[in-house]
Amino acid sequence: MSEIKKVVLAYSGGLDTSVILRWVIEQYGAEVIAYTCDVGQGDEVAEAEEKALATGASQAIVDDRRAEFVSDFVFPAIRANAVYESYYLLGTSLARPVISKGMMEAVEATGADAIAHGATGKGNDQVRFELAAFAMDPGIKVIAPWREWDLQGRADCVAYAEKHGIPIPVTPDKPYSMDANLLHISYEGGVLEDPWEAPPKGMFRMTVDPWEAPDMMETISVEFEHGNAVAINGVRMSPVEILSKLNEIGGRHGVGRVDIVENRFVGMKSRGVYETPGGTILHHAHRAVESLTLDREVTHLRDELSPRYAEMVYNGFWFSPEREALQQFMDEIQKPVNGEARITLYRGNVIVDGRRSDSHSLYDEATVTFEADDVYDQGDATGFIRLQSLRLRTFAEKRLGEGE
Repeated sequence: MSEIKKVVLAYSGGLDTSVILRWVIEQYGAEVIAYTCDVGQGDEVAEAEEKALATGASQAIVDDRRAEFVSDFVFPAIRANAVYESYYLLGTSLARPVISKGMMEAVEATGADAIAHGATGKGNDQVRFELAAFAMDPGIKVIAPWREWDLQGRADCVAYAEKHGIPIPVTPDKPYSMDANLLHISYEGGVLEDPWEAPPKGMFRMTVDPWEAPDMMETISVEFEHGNAVAINGVRMSPVEILSKLNEIGGRHGVGRVDIVENRFVGMKSRGVYETPGGTILHHAHRAVESLTLDREVTHLRDELSPRYAEMVYNGFWFSPEREALQQFMDEIQKPVNGEARITLYRGNVIVDGRRSDSHSLYDEATVTFEADDVYDQGDATGFIRLQSLRLRTFAEKRLGEGE
């Protein structure tokens, strides 16, 4: 413990990190620098600096990385069509590496010896934070209080906070844990630990209840260049503006709610509830443009690899050579993904009802038409089918010849 003199703490200002800040000071006798990475989590960022200093931090760093988060983490995942276990659009998983990157830059700038985080020993975030840190500095020391201290749960943390005069943000009205950024809000723990228990009414922050959304459809268009969204309804915007605007639009229509039991990297199943309005719209719009512009075999190969990519991100391997190599493939095949998708939103539903690409569409109406054409000779299908059925006919002849 005496070797650690200065610690950079990933600080949110929530219950866990507030308690950890004071605990590290007392347990290690070290100087603690509170590092708050702004990835779009909202009001807590503005309060973090004052709160950290009042709790004992020697320095409080508030680092705005919203633009980097969307451009360099969210958009690459959208280009890769990354969805974990068919549902989860990786909102927290994508935020952790950008936070870790900023935290490690703070370590270098301040000459710190170690980092600390508030991830529990049961969760995925401990892996994500630490794998990212070790990828940037193999010798960095890590303090993970949930794996070290004798506090057994949130109740103990509340008691510790009250004993040391630390303001606590958790109340009986919010008996669950939240994590927010520009891509999503996640909810877990507390009343949500029972997978049969419905999320409490009024829990969601980014989306209205679908049954309370307007009883009127809204149609928008999203334009893509090289797989990246660049405009909404013909108006070009920055990546942050696009995601923020789609969050606003999708949120008022109750779009993007997911309630799943997922398989954590550490081996257990966990119930997670997520709302990802803008990301959900982007995912569907992107796939719609891809349906016109990507070759069939390239699409199928990418779709085989997308779950692997999502698993890498979910498990904390953003800075791994395999994820970076796979990203190069994903980005290369996105070069022709240029076009526009028309999306209709209605009470939680995202409906693709149009797509077009003036420059890269592989869709040929003259070929697919059911009317007369001079492009496709339907008689060619006879030979195609005979060749495709050769192995099936051979197998059938062998089987029937044996008396089956």
